[in-house]
Amino acid sequence: MSGGKQRQTQKQSQGKGGRPAASGGRGGAATGGAGAGGAGGGSAGSALAQPLSMPSAGRFAALVGLLALGAVVGIAGALVQAGWLPGGLLLALAGAAGAFLGGGLVLRSRSGAVAPAVGWMVAVVWLTATRPEGDFMFGAGAVSYLFLLGGMTVAVICATLGPIWQPVAPDARLGK
Repeated sequence: MSGGKQRQTQKQSQGKGGRPAASGGRGGAATGGAGAGGAGGGSAGSALAQPLSMPSAGRFAALVGLLALGAVVGIAGALVQAGWLPGGLLLALAGAAGAFLGGGLVLRSRSGAVAPAVGWMVAVVWLTATRPEGDFMFGAGAVSYLFLLGGMTVAVICATLGPIWQPVAPDARLGK
């Protein structure tokens, strides 16, 4: 092959920026085969790569129940937080944290912590709206804002730190 044709062939086989173009064949890095660090040979891959499926009927019922529990805890917290000034706020936030973290522990997943958090959030936002008669649940005070922002913070913390699924195989850790 002449020098000019060889350079032209190399340029055609390179992608943007002079990097080699991804191969379209089996097992290459573009297809997620063994070239991408995978085990190849038809392995199932990461749990994140699996398609989403509907939860079982029992799990769905538990999530709906936790959603309702979160709404009840939000309504009860809204009533208690202004009643006893320092203790009511702490009691309302502790009840919310118990519902969020307890839901995560019962279902052993983050969705168990998120379901009561969503119920709490919907109930509290619904209670912040004024009615046509001019009634409202939350006064414009520091305690009400601490309840709203503290509850959201507790919800994020419990959903983030909640239990997640971990592989049980002994060779699942990279360092071993």
